[in-house]
Amino acid sequence: MSHSSRIPEFRRWSLAARRRELAERAGLDRDDLALLDTGGIAAADANRMVENAVGIYALPLGVALNFQVNQRDYLVPMAVEEPSVIAAASYAARMVRAGGGFFAAADAPVMIAQVELREVGDPTSARARIEAARAEILALADGCQAVLVSVGGGARDLEVRHVTGSTQNRLVVHLHVNCRDAMGANSVNTMAERVAPRLAELSCGRVGLRILSNLADRRLVRVSARVPFFALASDKDGAAGSQVAEGIAAASRFAEDDPYRTATHNKGIMNGVDAVVMATGNDWRGVEAGAHAYAARDGRYRPLSTWKVEGDALVGRLEMPMAVGTVGGTLQVHAGARLALRILRVSSSEELAMVIGAAGLGQNLAALRALATEGIQRGHMSLHKRAVGDPSPDPKGARS
Repeated sequence: MSHSSRIPEFRRWSLAARRRELAERAGLDRDDLALLDTGGIAAADANRMVENAVGIYALPLGVALNFQVNQRDYLVPMAVEEPSVIAAASYAARMVRAGGGFFAAADAPVMIAQVELREVGDPTSARARIEAARAEILALADGCQAVLVSVGGGARDLEVRHVTGSTQNRLVVHLHVNCRDAMGANSVNTMAERVAPRLAELSCGRVGLRILSNLADRRLVRVSARVPFFALASDKDGAAGSQVAEGIAAASRFAEDDPYRTATHNKGIMNGVDAVVMATGNDWRGVEAGAHAYAARDGRYRPLSTWKVEGDALVGRLEMPMAVGTVGGTLQVHAGARLALRILRVSSSEELAMVIGAAGLGQNLAALRALATEGIQRGHMSLHKRAVGDPSPDPKGARS
């Protein structure tokens, strides 16, 4: 079994040949491959997952190639309807591979549970009382999540914030919860509801909302990539790699300076991120919300990634929240999502977060390179025409 993510000319292979190669590299059997025809979910499963179910809505599932993260190769499953996303991510990963691949790190999987306390007469004294009862509150939270605690997770810390605005007498208590390999929404929501009455007593206030925050800024992923100039050189227009690098760096500065451009810059990142998040059965809406909130955390909407010329290479860096899991939730029902995780061969939620971050940075690189050279439409529209039934264009920009 080969674990390399380099499969030259994979895009030119037949669908059946691609499946055979995937089965060999990922150790899949006949039943696994059968899931690729159904999407891994039956109508009966859909009926268990959502209310008022009437059927199944399917998306194409592909694998992005060439990804190397922290010196390990990954075949990256992506569920996405937009042409060129998988091809672009694969091409970018090949460029990054020339510089040693992506390097990534992820925070511990800590989620925030918020408990709002309203009508707090003396916020300063209430805060002091809650902080003094920190150990009691954390133990109370852990008491309702025995399974999470048994696998090494649980409440880790407590923070009290005085949030003003429409009301001056509001406190918000944050529980910091290590969710291990789960995304953790259900666990932290349960904890928030469990500790809320005691927090109300301590604050002499009234309980408001009890819910997780999707601004998961305790659960960040950081990814970097170094692309040598030679790997950026275009074989279509002869542009020198250094010129391409300067063009990408200039496009990155544009995103740093103008929120209208920033939105599209970040959307390009999310093209890669969301496709992997969705393929692995995670909450892409929560990841999106966290990403954009983090981008605006200081009051100005900023790019989640930047690219700069450093010496003889282009260097990219990305930082963003990544609240994803490898157990629980949709994975209990969706066989297709479980299969995607088997293809990825990740062993923890942190490892999954790092691969997803790399997919986002890679997708961003591909988009910026296209913008800095031939324009975004040439490769994209070639693949789009094929998708809508015109087989004539050869997607030259979609190199694997």
